[in-house]
Amino acid sequence: MKMQRDEKAAAERMKPGVITSGGFLGTEARALSDIIEADEERFRALGIDFGSAADELERLKAEGAKGLGEQMTVGGRLLVKSDEARGSLPCPYDDGFFHKNSVTLELIATGERLAYSDLSIHLLREHHFCQGEGGAFRLAPDALKRLLLL
Repeated sequence: MKMQRDEKAAAERMKPGVITSGGFLGTEARALSDIIEADEERFRALGIDFGSAADELERLKAEGAKGLGEQMTVGGRLLVKSDEARGSLPCPYDDGFFHKNSVTLELIATGERLAYSDLSIHLLREHHFCQGEGGAFRLAPDALKRLLLL
């Protein structure tokens, strides 16, 4: 039952105003486990691996950092901007602290955007949590497939 207690505590820490002002759940009313299960199913349907997606987000973050706060064109199809902030954020699952930052990807052809952070990458890789629908840092599986060419 430790997993259920940990998940319940994590869900409480994901609420707006606990770790971040907007929280991690967006407009979701579903239980955390239901959000994760639905995204895992979608990842399987799209043929995406959580680790590979996280690796690609890390790679794009590093490419964006080369721009020193300015947008960089990556692969001729993405604009990548990496912004740094002071401090760190704790993982809602209580397994570490992560540098505060924000990376924005934009698909040049359509203008579709995706924002993420070091914490987002960790949540994706380790917890299969893409964040809730309507959240500013939601890593929607379909968007990841389009933007990352996974």
